Amino acid sequence: MSYLVLARKYRPKTFGEMVGQEHVVQALSNALTQQRLHHAYLFTGTRGVGKTTVSRILAKSLNCQGPDGQGGITATPCGVCQACTDIDSGRFVDYTELDAASNRGVDEVQSLLEQAVYKPVQGRFKVFMIDEVHMLTGHAFNAMLKTLEEPPEYLKFVLATTDPQKVPVTVLSRCLQFNLRPMAPETVNDHLANVLQAEGVEADPQALRLLARAARGSMRDALSLTDQAIAFGGGGLREPAVRQMLGSVDRSHVFRLIEALAAGDGRTVVAVSGELRLNGLSAAGALEEMAAVLQRMAVVQAVPEAGDAADPDAGQVTRLAGLLPADETQLLYTMCLHGRAELGLAPDEYAALTMVLLRLLAFQPGTATAAAEKKTLIDARPAVEPPAAVPLAPVRAPAAPPVVAPAALAPAAAPARPATAPANNIPPGRVLPVVEPPAVRGAAPARERPAAGGGEVVGVPVRQQPESAREAASAPATGFVATEEGDFWHATVQQLAAAEAISALVRELGLQSQLVARDTGHWLLRVERESLNQPAARERLQTALRAAGHDVALAVEVGPVTDSPARRNAAAAAERQKAAEEVILNDPFVQQMMRDFGARIVPGSIKPA
Repeated sequence: MSYLVLARKYRPKTFGEMVGQEHVVQALSNALTQQRLHHAYLFTGTRGVGKTTVSRILAKSLNCQGPDGQGGITATPCGVCQACTDIDSGRFVDYTELDAASNRGVDEVQSLLEQAVYKPVQGRFKVFMIDEVHMLTGHAFNAMLKTLEEPPEYLKFVLATTDPQKVPVTVLSRCLQFNLRPMAPETVNDHLANVLQAEGVEADPQALRLLARAARGSMRDALSLTDQAIAFGGGGLREPAVRQMLGSVDRSHVFRLIEALAAGDGRTVVAVSGELRLNGLSAAGALEEMAAVLQRMAVVQAVPEAGDAADPDAGQVTRLAGLLPADETQLLYTMCLHGRAELGLAPDEYAALTMVLLRLLAFQPGTATAAAEKKTLIDARPAVEPPAAVPLAPVRAPAAPPVVAPAALAPAAAPARPATAPANNIPPGRVLPVVEPPAVRGAAPARERPAAGGGEVVGVPVRQQPESAREAASAPATGFVATEEGDFWHATVQQLAAAEAISALVRELGLQSQLVARDTGHWLLRVERESLNQPAARERLQTALRAAGHDVALAVEVGPVTDSPARRNAAAAAERQKAAEEVILNDPFVQQMMRDFGARIVPGSIKPA
């Protein structure tokens, strides 16, 4: 006698034998009991969840004649009458199953529909079951629409599909749709235990857990894997044999990995990764098991009493949950999920697994602290040092005493900054004291060349940034604040733009920059966007300034800008717009129209002349 596989041997024969689809069973049972029957049903769901099984049970419920031959429509078919036994064996003449994967054309559908005009031969109803209905062609769907909408009273349609999105809306609207859900691992585990008990096969609880997880919601897959595991284990189900058959990673490896990650032990992480390679275990399976354990750890951390006492790994999970903070557990879980997607991109999946594990290790607290300290040391050094003045003769100050720089610009207790090379190879020298400008505000400073005997040079104010470039870049941008250097820089840029001495990116650099420090030979500009700080643009702007009579060397840093020509232009445009709006709003005729007729001014329609 040939062996019948478990998936077929233990296929449910009644609604009461079905597991995991209580919502569908309840709806169909109530409909059969109350005789509220629809003419078309659509069952959707992944593979192996019971779509064909529900269809056959429904056909038996509609055509069951009872043990005495006097039965009617029922939610509990007897299973012994001629109709029930013929449907179970697949030879009931009034129950037709069409596989749309291999019979997807309009001719096959028309051949099926030609039988609809004939009344049932044996049963009470004709039942047309079309499996994988989404595989039908567009013409085939169109051919069955009219019959599907208004079939004869003795005809019932049952459609099944794993991809309902591909079914036309015109078909969906004519059917009563039921979604069969993937089964939970606990449901699969309990059903496998009952099947193996009926078969007289001994099984370890942990082996059943492995099979239930490997089935991924499909009861048929779970029973098929159980058949394979029984053959592999020689008639029994033992955890080592099932794990070896599935290629699953032993949870002990996962526990060692998580414990090593919590301790920052890179040597153990690499060693366990090597063991996985030597044993031929799946890299994707290792990350999957790690994600499953981390998920349970997160649950225990959030709700300590939510652990499963029947799980033999519950103690290990609880212990590991105490080793990692909750935020790191969430981070490791996310990185494991993303790491699985990266395995296929690497030429060697075990090398990719090692990199994912090392990436997990790189985010441990000790490593993060060291990296933060290193970054702090680097950030403490300014990226761009304020330009130092060239060696000059002693400064001849004006009659008025020198004005000391404000505390915000030159703090008295500012810590000494490490000495670095000036930007743009500006030669080091003595920084000029901050004094009032000798010329009219906004005018270019006049430079006196020292005489042969070593005359004096008049110094102009030198304004230094109080913060480093990195601190300036991280500071929040402020609004427009007018400065003395801004007056001069705005006039200079406007002059260069009017003469078309600068254009494109060079003009944008001039408009978006702020002059923060200058002396007789060096100017320091500040921009907010790194993209403007291009060497070519800086050199062209410097060349244009020299052609205009400003023989200076430019240095550009990145930081917040409060007074640039662009901001000045925008402020001036806003003032003009405000003045234009006030002129219109204060006009007596406009006010009369708004008061008497409810007129309103369309926003954006007022433009300054």
